[in-house]
Amino acid sequence: MSGGRKIAFDKQHALAAAMHVFWKKGFSGASLADLTTAMGINKPSLYAAFGNKESLFIQATDYYVEHIGGAHSQPLNQIGVPLRERLQTFLISVLAGQCDEQTPKGCYISLCAAETEADAIPEAARQKIQEVSQLTYNMLLTLFTQDPEAKQLKLDINAADNANFLVTVLHGSASMARTGHKYDALTPIVMHALKGLGI
Repeated sequence: MSGGRKIAFDKQHALAAAMHVFWKKGFSGASLADLTTAMGINKPSLYAAFGNKESLFIQATDYYVEHIGGAHSQPLNQIGVPLRERLQTFLISVLAGQCDEQTPKGCYISLCAAETEADAIPEAARQKIQEVSQLTYNMLLTLFTQDPEAKQLKLDINAADNANFLVTVLHGSASMARTGHKYDALTPIVMHALKGLGI
């Protein structure tokens, strides 16, 4: 005898679909109709599997960090690779993702972070996006303060400024990608950013 009715859809696939809706429209712009249509489920199934819209957004944000955002940072930790090459690979990877034709343009985090001052975003959703928006900064800050080559290049002296500089560059490229700028037109930004760091 069955222990209960099984959910008749793939939760991970549905969560990925919800992520793409939030990525394209933001929290406020994504309606329940948009979400259920993209996920291929009805409202009762959404509530049963994911909770309310706020809870779904939090889960979709975590999905983005785990499956998309986190993959960009892997080159930064490659052993035996010069720091400049690691940073260039990281920045190019992020930029390519922002311009990818298979996903909404720009950056999920940048788009949603721009909404955090809006009253329409519930507090838990606001806290989640503020939390994840710090991940890239914290990762770069750790790199500049702890990486031996970064110290040799004295990037640790102004580590916070250097981290903020690259995060600002990435938010800017995300905005440009979202407004139609193509990958080939944006890649020179990476080289200018590295020159700005002095490497």
